[in-house]
Amino acid sequence: MELIWNLCEILFIEVAPAGPLLLLLLDWVRLHVCEVDSILADVLGSENPSKHESFWDSVTRLVLQGRLDEARQMLSKEADASPTSAGMCRILGDLMRTMPVLSPGNTQTLTELELKWQHWHEECERHLQDGTFVSSPHLESLCKIMLGDEAALLEQKNLLSNWYHFLVTRLLYSHPTVKPIDLHFYAQSSLDLFLGAKSRPEPLDNILMAAFEFDIHQVIKECSIAFSNWWFVAHLTDLLDHCKLLQSHNLYFGSNMREFLLLEYASGLFSHHSLWQLGVDYFDYCPELGRVSLELHIERIPLSTEQKALKVLRICEQRQMTEQVRSICKILAMKAVRNNRLGSALSWSIRAKDAAFATLVSDRFLMDYCERGCFSDLDLIDNLGPAMMLSDRLTFLGKYREFHRLYGDKRFVDAASLLLSLMTSQIAPRSFWMTLLTDALPLLEQKQVIFSAEQTYELLRCLEDLTSGRPEQGEPDQQLQDDDIEATKVEMLRLSLARNLARAIIKEGSLEGS
Repeated sequence: MELIWNLCEILFIEVAPAGPLLLLLLDWVRLHVCEVDSILADVLGSENPSKHESFWDSVTRLVLQGRLDEARQMLSKEADASPTSAGMCRILGDLMRTMPVLSPGNTQTLTELELKWQHWHEECERHLQDGTFVSSPHLESLCKIMLGDEAALLEQKNLLSNWYHFLVTRLLYSHPTVKPIDLHFYAQSSLDLFLGAKSRPEPLDNILMAAFEFDIHQVIKECSIAFSNWWFVAHLTDLLDHCKLLQSHNLYFGSNMREFLLLEYASGLFSHHSLWQLGVDYFDYCPELGRVSLELHIERIPLSTEQKALKVLRICEQRQMTEQVRSICKILAMKAVRNNRLGSALSWSIRAKDAAFATLVSDRFLMDYCERGCFSDLDLIDNLGPAMMLSDRLTFLGKYREFHRLYGDKRFVDAASLLLSLMTSQIAPRSFWMTLLTDALPLLEQKQVIFSAEQTYELLRCLEDLTSGRPEQGEPDQQLQDDDIEATKVEMLRLSLARNLARAIIKEGSLEGS
């Protein structure tokens, strides 16, 4: 991947002209064919480097990569160890030193470079023809390589290891001022020469060849086929798109190639248990179809833990994905109800702004209260605030808890007014009226009169409505259980209400008389 990426940077982004182009390709080869350094370290670390079995291989590798200064230093060790070859080493070293190279800071023109290189090339050829290195096959082979002799280069196939190394070495010593437009000709011939007639190109060869042909879309296509996921093509296409190199290529279904590949990569990330969070960021960078795709994928994330659910929820809220927020909160609320975690269920239903589900959970709270005689999750109910307005039943739950708090604080008059308003305003479910009337009993039996005569009449009317079985404003008729306990409750309430009414009338009459 890095090999392809670096080559694409050189050819498509750097857009280097003739001259500097070869320098970049040399750096590319040196970066990716790097075993020479470890071999060189072994040779130099030995007692007698020039006698090391890999000495000439290391020198040849250095020459093949254009690292001529290092090759000269190695030859000087051979010259020191072998006086008979010292003269030949010095001549070849001088040829290496004088080889014209276009350095980054050099101001010479390509024409000047070509003239100097031609003169240097002729000098190398003269030494070879004169038999200067005839007594040393290694030095003669190196001279032939520096002349760009294809046969000599192909003899070193095992050291070159691949055709693109062969290509760059061949260009260095035969066509140092190669133009970008001619690259693909040399690349194709190098591939054919290196592989021979019997071998077929590998997928990597096809990708590199497409790059040397400056066919961006073919590079992307070949990479899409060759690699097992979309990471590479998505990022490469994104880079090329930012360099304005893909503007003319739109896909038939409305998105451009960059967005299509980013969407594919992000979709793949969503199948991973933790990398799905990165997928969200990729969708964010797809202006046309990113949000729609994110909405579809985020609904499919399994909310296995509450921590994960909170992450998903935060992502949705940051992007104002209202429907997804409601859906997730509702799912979590239902899970909490199934696990009998009513506080959590109520919290999620409020967050989802789901009135129907908030009503359902509130009913469960009230049923739980009737069975146990106390509320669970008091902190949540006490701090509902404006959220209690989400549904009538939730409002009733919050107000009913407030009644208990007032009663506990011995603010009996306020508690009595609130209790009565819950019944007369129709907020309280009819099924809960008997519980509310039973809650009124301790207030009716207080020493001081809590309920006024008018309030007592209202309570009596509610009791009669309940016992007569007359339906109230659209609520289904609630049949009272006809057992001894209910009958006793009703009688106690009637008696207590009657006594309170008498006390209230006397008290109010006395006040008027005075």
